[in-house]
Amino acid sequence: MAWQKVASLEALRAGEVLGVDVDGTAVALFRIDDEIHATDGICTHADAPLADGFVDGGTIECFLHQAVFDIRTGKVLSGPATESLRVYPVKVEGGNILIEFSDAQPASEAPAATAAVSAMTPPDAGARPVSNRAAHGEPESRDMATNGGPIISKQYIWPGNDLTVIPDWVYTDQHIYDREVEKIFHGRTWNYVALEAEVPNAGDFIRSNVGPTPVVVARAEDGSINVVENRCRHRAAEFCRELSGTVKEFVCPYHQWTYDLKGKLIGIPFRRGVAGKGGMPADFKPEDHGLRKLDVTTHRGVVFASYSSDMEPLADYLGPDVLREFEATFDGRKLTILGHYRHSLPGNWKLYHENLKDPYHATLLHTFLVTFGLIVAGARSLMLADASGRHGVMAAAKSDAKLVSSDAKKEMRAFKEGMTLREPRFMNFIEEFDSPWSVTMATIWPNLIVQREMNTLGIRQIVPTGPHEFIMKWTMFGFEGDDEEMTRHRLRQGNLMGPAGFLGLEDNEAIKFVQDGMQGVPDGEHLVKLDPATPYGTADNLISESAIRAMYKHWRQEMGV
Repeated sequence: MAWQKVASLEALRAGEVLGVDVDGTAVALFRIDDEIHATDGICTHADAPLADGFVDGGTIECFLHQAVFDIRTGKVLSGPATESLRVYPVKVEGGNILIEFSDAQPASEAPAATAAVSAMTPPDAGARPVSNRAAHGEPESRDMATNGGPIISKQYIWPGNDLTVIPDWVYTDQHIYDREVEKIFHGRTWNYVALEAEVPNAGDFIRSNVGPTPVVVARAEDGSINVVENRCRHRAAEFCRELSGTVKEFVCPYHQWTYDLKGKLIGIPFRRGVAGKGGMPADFKPEDHGLRKLDVTTHRGVVFASYSSDMEPLADYLGPDVLREFEATFDGRKLTILGHYRHSLPGNWKLYHENLKDPYHATLLHTFLVTFGLIVAGARSLMLADASGRHGVMAAAKSDAKLVSSDAKKEMRAFKEGMTLREPRFMNFIEEFDSPWSVTMATIWPNLIVQREMNTLGIRQIVPTGPHEFIMKWTMFGFEGDDEEMTRHRLRQGNLMGPAGFLGLEDNEAIKFVQDGMQGVPDGEHLVKLDPATPYGTADNLISESAIRAMYKHWRQEMGV
C-alpha cells in the first residue's frame, strides 16, 4: 500500500494524541518533541480509543483501564493489556502527515517509526493531556470489622445463667442480630463460600455471602482462589450482578471502575480528567483502593473465607472429630456439581443449626425417617459436638424399621405402619464412605451444613438477612468418577432434601412455627433440658439437647452475653 495522507501537521500539537480513521482502521498519531509517531488507535485490552488517553512523555495511557504503551515502539509497558500495539512508518511532506499501512509491524519486530518535523514548524511548548475523561471523588474505604466493638447498650440478661433455658431475644432482637454479624460472621470464623468445582478454571466466578455480606469467589490466572466483597470501592455498587460466569476482569456497571480477578483496581475512566480539569486527585493511588479481600483457605475442594487475618488452620478450627466426619464425605475424590436450589425461611438463622443438633425432633417430626429406618430412637446413633461447642454432627446408621419396638412406635406418632415406596431403589444405600454412618448432618459454624443422607450429597449455606429470616442456598454434588446410574441414584435420593423434600419441607415449617411463636407471644423463654446427664456436648443417644446447649455456651462467649 502507498503512503497515505492522514492529517495535517498543524492539527497535531506537541504532546498530543490525535485519532484518525483510515479506511475503517483507527490510527493514533503522536507528536513528541520533533518527532511524529503512529500506532494502532485502539487499546488492545478493551477496545478503548487511545485518542482519549493521556500522553506522558513517550507513553500513552489508555483512559479506560490505564494500560500503558510505549509510543515509539508500541510495546505494552503495564497491564491490564498484554498485547502490544502495531506501529506504522510515518513521514511529513508539505505540511501533511503520511503513514504506510503495508509496513505496519508488531512491537516485537518494529524499530521506532518516526518522522522529523521541520524546524520551520516549532513544537508547541504548551504540551497538554487530551483525555476525554470525567471526574470522580475519592471513595471512603471501610474499616474491617473486628471481634471487639461497643458494649451493647441494652441490658441482655440470660435467665438464671442457665443453659437449659433460652430467652426469645436471642432470636428476635435486631441489636443481637447486628452484633452476630460483627462478632460471628465478620469475626474469627471460617465461613463456607463455594466448592472449588464451581470455579474450576481461570476467570470463573460465583457470587456468595459471608453472613449477609455479598462476596465474589473468583479463580485468578495463577490458579489462586480469591474472595472479595461485592462492593465497588467508588460508590459501593454491587459490581457483580450475574450469579456465576467467566470473565477476564470485573467492571462496575455504574462508573466502569475495573478490578482484576484478585480485586486489584486496574481501571478508572477519566482518572486524569479532561484537558487538565477534573479527575482524581494527583496523589490518588489505585493500589490502595482495591476490593476488600478476605482470607481464604480450601480443604478437599471446599472453599472457606474469613474477615479475620489471623485465623487458625481449618483443621484446628474444626477439631479432630468433626474433621474426621468432614473428610469421610470429602474423601479426596474430585467433586462435580449436580445442581442448586435456593429459598428463604421465615425464622432466625440459628434455628437451623439447632434443628440439626436436635436428634430428638428427627424421631418425632419426620415420618419418612422413622418409617424407613433412617433415624430411629434406639438405633445406633451419635450427636457429636466439638470441644468448642460450635460445630456438630448428627449421625445414624440405617436400621430395619421392622425391628422397631412396639413401645418406641407408640412414642413416635410419625411412624406409619405399612407405608411403602413405589420406587424401591429410593432407599438403596451403596456403601462408599469410610464411615460407620449411613446418615450424617455436619453443622460447621457459622454458615455451613454438609449433608450425607445415604448417597445423596449436598452443601447448605446459611445467609441471614435479619433476625426473622434467612436464605438457604443448596449445592448438590457427586464425584467425577460416578457412572450414570450413580448420578441418577444421587439425584433420586435428593428428593429427601431441598425446599420441598420429604424431610426438608417439614423442617422448614417447624422453624417457621417456632419463630411465629416467639413473635406472637414475645419476651418469653423456652426449654432445652433433655439429657441432663450431659450438661453440654456430645450425646450418644437421640433423646438429647446437649449439643444445642453446647452451641449456646459458645455463642454466649462470643457475644458477651
